[in-house]
Amino acid sequence: MKFLFLFLDGVGLGENNPNNNPFARVVMPTLQELLGGQTLVRETAPCVCERATLIGLDACLGVEGLPQSATGQAALLTGINIPSAIKNHYGPKPNPAVAEFLRDNNLFISLQKKGLRSALLNAYPPSYFEAIESGRRLYAAIPLAVTSAGIPLKTVEDLYAGQALSADFTGQGWRDHLGYPDTPVYTPIQAGNKLTKLTMAYDLTFFEFWPSDYAGHQQDMGAACAMLETFDQALAGVLDTWDDQDGLILITSDHGNLEDLTTRRHTLNLVPGLLIGSQHLREIFTENLFDLTGITPAILRFF
Repeated sequence: MKFLFLFLDGVGLGENNPNNNPFARVVMPTLQELLGGQTLVRETAPCVCERATLIGLDACLGVEGLPQSATGQAALLTGINIPSAIKNHYGPKPNPAVAEFLRDNNLFISLQKKGLRSALLNAYPPSYFEAIESGRRLYAAIPLAVTSAGIPLKTVEDLYAGQALSADFTGQGWRDHLGYPDTPVYTPIQAGNKLTKLTMAYDLTFFEFWPSDYAGHQQDMGAACAMLETFDQALAGVLDTWDDQDGLILITSDHGNLEDLTTRRHTLNLVPGLLIGSQHLREIFTENLFDLTGITPAILRFF
């Protein structure tokens, strides 16, 4: 059985208002077909459709204040209420207290103990590794969890070899912004096809789509809608080559942001827990799943 974890950074379930929520404005045919013609907004959850189940997950975890990336992602990856443990939401990068939780035990470490193979499929440029090694940059929660399990991050060589993808799916960002004019460039559908293919080589693969959080902070409706169109096409590519009997796809987030462009800040909204696969597997996975801390235990039960 295979598990594909598609992490959408900074995406909540917002109101069905096209003036401030790009999910209520943009046409996303793949996502809307999964949701029985509905959009990814607050009013849609919960719903169970032919191929997908959508539930809302609490990202606040009983702690006052706006959810943040480090503690939200750490809760997702450990099954522990990190904001409660450190008594506040914290981010964007893990502080020593959050980092200790991630280094001690996380989803990737737990999978290794079960003899299962996992990978983060995002490629990182040489400048990223240089900044980490020099101390000028800290690991975010997700790469910290991966490296704490002894799993190497994907490199530019992996990108060229077709063993990893860029955060924007297509690879165009590496050409436009990172100075790599000859990196492979895919259409979003081709990238989705490749994501499914790469998943088949592991038990669990994780892909971090951070442009969603960036678009939310920018408060640019046009750019946000264009980005979501790209994501929807990539999802179409994944589903073109995904057999629901092979396992599950999970799409979720760490906190709200993109769904409310009236603010640059994060939101208190529930985040989506979208499961794609056979109804039987979806029912088992979503049982007693209410907040971010339930994700890692549910994945471990799945295996």
